[in-house]
Amino acid sequence: MLTKRHGGDRGPTNAGWLKSMHTFSFGQFYDPAFMGFGPLRVLNDDMVIPGAGFDTHGHRNMEIISYVFEGNLAHEDSMGTGSHINVGDVQIISAGRGITHSEFNGSKDERVRFLQIWIMPDEENTKPKYQQKSFQSADMKNQFKVVVSRDGEDGSLLIKQDARMLVGKLSNGKSAEFLPTAGRKYWVQMVKGKATVNGHSATAGDGFAIQDEERIIVKGKGGAEVLLFDLPN
Repeated sequence: MLTKRHGGDRGPTNAGWLKSMHTFSFGQFYDPAFMGFGPLRVLNDDMVIPGAGFDTHGHRNMEIISYVFEGNLAHEDSMGTGSHINVGDVQIISAGRGITHSEFNGSKDERVRFLQIWIMPDEENTKPKYQQKSFQSADMKNQFKVVVSRDGEDGSLLIKQDARMLVGKLSNGKSAEFLPTAGRKYWVQMVKGKATVNGHSATAGDGFAIQDEERIIVKGKGGAEVLLFDLPN
């Protein structure tokens, strides 16, 4: 079974300095039909103008992933971490028993665009942890690369949940195939470009809830960047 979530149906936020599209209910956007998908609770497509960002704020008991696909995101937190997250980098904050952080556009001239992803952990009140790693585009070319997992599979970052995040970057006419595991659910999120997902057309912003499919096949149409979430029920 495959259900498409059209990118244009997501909930918008426009704060001037921030433009965001929310796949699931977040902030002032509330849709009881889209409260998350398994432990995947938040999937926000954020664009921040130069010189602006999120002031210091707190989180508890959430695995927070930032996936930058345009520009540069600057980060500071109460653990003493200061970093810049560039295109190709994946960042995870395991908030655990509590952290505060701020995130700003790291450029004075260019906007930053990133996906802000929250996954609910299956362990609570743990020691907060920060992780960041750069992944090579060549490892994602016309295939899926694991970048987040519970056990650090294939050099991926660690998450406190039985979940994985994979990235694929597909050339025109090229496909990446994934074999699902029975009893699990999957979410495919189009980041950039155009593709088909099991034969269904997909453009940037579209998402697909997938269960009980024998295969997940994403085929690029003029180039595409896609995230695949492997989740427990």
